[in-house]
Amino acid sequence: MTPALSLLKAANWLKLGRMKRLPLYTFLAANAISMIGNNLTMVAVPWFVLETTGSAAKTGLVGFFTALPAVLAAFFGGTLVDRLGYKRMSIISDLASGVTVAMIPLLYLGIGLQFWQLLLLVFLSALLDAPGNTARQALLPDLAALTATPPERVNAWQQTIQRLAILIGPAVAGLLITWLGSSQVLWLDAASFMVSALLFALAMPAGQVKAEMGTAYLEELRAGLRFVRRSRLIFALIVTVAITNFLDSPLFAVIMPVYAKQIYGDAAQLGLLLSTFGAGAVMSGLVFGAVGHRLPRRITFIALFVLVGLPFWLLALAPPFPVAVAALLWTGLAAGPLNPLLMTVFQEKIPAEMRGRVFGMLMAIALVAAPLGMVLTGYLVENLTVTTTLLIIAACYLLVTLGQLFNPALREMDSPPAAPNYV
Repeated sequence: MTPALSLLKAANWLKLGRMKRLPLYTFLAANAISMIGNNLTMVAVPWFVLETTGSAAKTGLVGFFTALPAVLAAFFGGTLVDRLGYKRMSIISDLASGVTVAMIPLLYLGIGLQFWQLLLLVFLSALLDAPGNTARQALLPDLAALTATPPERVNAWQQTIQRLAILIGPAVAGLLITWLGSSQVLWLDAASFMVSALLFALAMPAGQVKAEMGTAYLEELRAGLRFVRRSRLIFALIVTVAITNFLDSPLFAVIMPVYAKQIYGDAAQLGLLLSTFGAGAVMSGLVFGAVGHRLPRRITFIALFVLVGLPFWLLALAPPFPVAVAALLWTGLAAGPLNPLLMTVFQEKIPAEMRGRVFGMLMAIALVAAPLGMVLTGYLVENLTVTTTLLIIAACYLLVTLGQLFNPALREMDSPPAAPNYV
C-alpha cells in the first residue's frame, strides 16, 4: 500500500471514529449546558425573589418548593423514565425547565407575577428536573457501548463536567446578575435548557429497552423495589451511599463555613478551601477516566472511601491554614473517582429496562440523606464545637467504610459483564 493510500485509510478511520462518538460528545455538551443552566437557576431565582419581595422567608419558601418535588419526582419519576425512554424524558425535562423559568420574567415584565405563581413555576420546574437527570444517567451505558468507550471513562467525564458546572455556574451567575440583572439572567437560563433539548433531539440515539406499558405503574415501581431488595450488591451500595451522604454532605454546607469563620476568620479562606477540594476532585476524576477500567473495583472503592474520611481527623486538630488546604485537596483527590466508579457498577448490574426506577430511587435517597445530615450536624456544631463534630463524623465515616471490607456482597463489583478491549 502506498503512503498516500495509507494516509487516506487512516483519515477515513479517524473520521468514522469521530462520527461514531458524536452522540457521546453531543450528550456531554448538552448535559454541560443543562447543568450550567441548573446552577444559574440556583442563584438567579433566589436573588430574583429577594430583589422583588425583599423577604428572606419567601426566599426560603421558594427553596422548599424547589427541594420537595425533586425528592418525590426522583423516586416516583423513575418508572416514567423507563416508560417514556431516556432520550424523550431528557428532552421533556429540559423543555419543561426552559418554559417554566422563562415564564418567571415573562409574567413579571408583562401582566405581573404573583408569589403563588412563582411557587407553582419553580415546583413544576423541579418536578421534571429529577427524572431528566435520571434519564441522562440511565442513557450513559448505552452511549458507552455505542462508542466502544470504557464506562468508567464516560462516567468520569460526566462527573467532571458536573463538578465544573457546580464550580463555575454560581460564579458566572453572580457576574451576570451584576451586569444584566436577575430577570435578564433568567432569560439566558431558559435559553440554555432549550439548547440542551435541541442537541438531545438532533443527535441522541433513541434505541432503548423500555418497560412493559401494559403493566400498572405502581406494579412497575414495586418491581424496581423488589430488584433492589434482592440484589445484594445494589442494596449494599445504596445503603452505603445513603450513610456516607448523610455524613459528608454537611462538610461544605455546614461545617466548613463555621470552621473557616471560627478558626481562620476569613471568607476568602473558606472559598479557597472549597475550591481546592473541587480542583482535586476534577483532577482525580480525569485520571480515573483514563485508567479506571484497569483497576480492581472493590479494593479501589473501599480505599477511596477510607482516604476521603482521613483528613477529617486532621481538620479536627485546627491545623495551620496551608495544612487545611492540603487536607481538602486530599479529600477532593480521593472523592473524585468515587461517583464514576459507583455509577459504572450500577449501570452494569441494573437491567436496562429498570435503570430509570433504580437510579431514581438512588437519587431520592441521596436527596433525603444530605439535608437530614445537615440538620443533625448543625445541631451538633451548635451544642458541641465544630472540631468535636468533625471527630464524630470522622469516627463514623471510618467505621462505615472499614466495615465494607467485611461485606461479601461487594465482591460482585469485580465481576463485570463481558466487554470489548478498550484503548
